[in-house]
Amino acid sequence: MADEVLTAFDSQLRDVVRPSLDGGLFERVGPVIRCLSNDPSGWNGVEWSSLDESTADAVIADQIAYFTGHGRRFEWKYYSYDRPADLPARLRAAGLSAGEEETVLVAAVADTPLDTPPPPGITLREATTDEDLRLVKRVHDEVFGGDHGPMVEAMRARMASGALAAVLALAGDEPVCAARVDFHVGTDFASLWGGGTVARWRRRGIYRAMVAHRARLAADRGYRYLRTDALPTSRPTLERLGFKRICTTVPFTQD
Repeated sequence: MADEVLTAFDSQLRDVVRPSLDGGLFERVGPVIRCLSNDPSGWNGVEWSSLDESTADAVIADQIAYFTGHGRRFEWKYYSYDRPADLPARLRAAGLSAGEEETVLVAAVADTPLDTPPPPGITLREATTDEDLRLVKRVHDEVFGGDHGPMVEAMRARMASGALAAVLALAGDEPVCAARVDFHVGTDFASLWGGGTVARWRRRGIYRAMVAHRARLAADRGYRYLRTDALPTSRPTLERLGFKRICTTVPFTQD
């Protein structure tokens, strides 16, 4: 099952040219698929590669030159099954730095609990209005730091097209958690992102309820799998909900 899911994940979500969240466009250039965002603060990077020992160093140098030439810092999204086996060492040797490792988890929608209620006093709802999106931004800014205005603006167009749903958890009128689910049209996958809970509201079951709510949205649209990249803090909760590891991923970025 894990091999089947990994093959589907690679062919449907990585080895494919598609629009990015912020309106950029992935392009296939020889043995890599990369994205140059329309927004200088958007995501720029290499999402997929097919390299070997004889080609890797030259391709890495070409991508560094490409993004540098456009004045963009970029991310090389490395997955643990990528080749050659020493690709991480080659990326470091080229001047890129490794970020925190995340675990790529996948769950079958049919096996995911869909009826997990939020704790007492908490309500969940989809973000559909400008005010809702301001609350999503407020939560993300508080939980993750920085200014998530550009990301939230990029979400707006995808929400209008039905390719994304954002979900809020509220204690009365106070937003305490925000998350989104991306619906990858034409694939078996919906991806879970965000899930940031305000510190004083953690460990109450809000995150579990948000996962179940988004799983229900994916089930209603006929998606087969849920995918997420999990940090160690969220991985145990997701595994209890039936998510399984298929690989790990590490972002390599310019200093």
